[in-house]
Amino acid sequence: MAEYAMYKGDNLLLIGTLTELADFKNVTRDTILFYMSNSYKKRVGDSGLCVIKIEDEES
Repeated sequence: MAEYAMYKGDNLLLIGTLTELADFKNVTRDTILFYMSNSYKKRVGDSGLCVIKIEDEES
């Protein structure tokens, strides 16, 4: 199962699945996916949340 890391600036908030991150922020999984999009990054710059997929060595 894929894991993701959620950051606010340089602070790591949580590592988990999309569902775990969505529960943590009380939003939908689609919102977490939106946080990963270029359009979101352009809107908020460095002040918003950053979500990145953690790559497995096996992948």
